[in-house]
Amino acid sequence: MRARTGQTARDAGRPRRPGGGWRRRAALGAAALLSAAGALAAATAPAQAYGPNPKVAAVYRDTGTCPCRGGALTDPYGGTSFARDPGGYAVKLELTRGRSFVGKVEFHPDGEKLRVYDTKNDDDTFYVHVTYTSGRTTHDLGTYTAPGTAAVVDHMTKDFDIPEGAGVDISVYDDARLTDYIGGARGTGGAVA
Repeated sequence: MRARTGQTARDAGRPRRPGGGWRRRAALGAAALLSAAGALAAATAPAQAYGPNPKVAAVYRDTGTCPCRGGALTDPYGGTSFARDPGGYAVKLELTRGRSFVGKVEFHPDGEKLRVYDTKNDDDTFYVHVTYTSGRTTHDLGTYTAPGTAAVVDHMTKDFDIPEGAGVDISVYDDARLTDYIGGARGTGGAVA
């Protein structure tokens, strides 16, 4: 029987290092895992919370009388306009903190679209939770936020399939757990698809 030398054909001709390379490879592997875990944790870390919370002002439009734009729908970030959709009620929520405009949320009945704008690149965000009620059943449509990029204005649009005439509740929170309510358009003050 031949004795094992611990060298493979690939290692033949190379000097053998005491202590082996396995410790070094294990250390490098552990460092790579820790680095990847740190990068993942940094990427999924929640945004800072506002303190105090922004104020929310709601602007409604009966979209049966639209197209609508200008007036209270005007803002420093392109304004808002709503298309004609008989039977629908649109809403725009403006979020301000002091004199600073930090974001806006729009629900457009024409096409049942939600638009979320984060207009202040301040490492903070807000979370928009949407439900609708049709008949006597409430449906959870999820929670949305604008992407956090280096851009001054981040926005996202979500296209829903909501039955005509359904009541749409929009709630804005300062945290992903939806425990710090800022404001919204809900109940009799909600939107209508």
